[in-house]
Amino acid sequence: MGQVEEVADRLRGLRDALGLTELELSQKCGISEELYRKYESGTADIPVSLVNTIARTFGVEVTALLFGEEPKMTSYFVTRKGCGESVERRDWYKYQSLAAGFAHRMMEPFLVTVEPELERQPVHLSSHDGQEFNYVESGSMEIHIDGKVIALNAGDTIMFDARHPHGMRAIGNEQLRFVAIII
Repeated sequence: MGQVEEVADRLRGLRDALGLTELELSQKCGISEELYRKYESGTADIPVSLVNTIARTFGVEVTALLFGEEPKMTSYFVTRKGCGESVERRDWYKYQSLAAGFAHRMMEPFLVTVEPELERQPVHLSSHDGQEFNYVESGSMEIHIDGKVIALNAGDTIMFDARHPHGMRAIGNEQLRFVAIII
């Protein structure tokens, strides 16, 4: 079973434990029932931002949904270089949690690695409650926010209202690495 299917299983388990129908859960999270069914069946890859919304809405930890483990640390948690819990979104897109073991987080920090695209694909846009902060560690990013296109390079940062449709991709021939913090 792949990671998308594992997250889908945990999502279905959460819904069953809460005694909710697919329609009830989808309405509470502000998405269509049809889209929710795709996420729960594992036929569509659920965005981390929606996992965050579901976790906050129902009082569970994001890491429990993404990785199947409850965080235990409450004073501090160290993530050593290259050792964060990892979710492979697609062959070219990977999320690494930077605080998976810290319980009751007020934010979700990730190290995101994006391989350069061989062919230009349309940018997938999503939106979610809260704010998002991105710091480009290496490479170059093209970020689309509410109809605007902004290029960011190593050392650049951006903070934005995540309720606006947004999406990103690596530009150039270099791998993109950035820290994304979802608040």
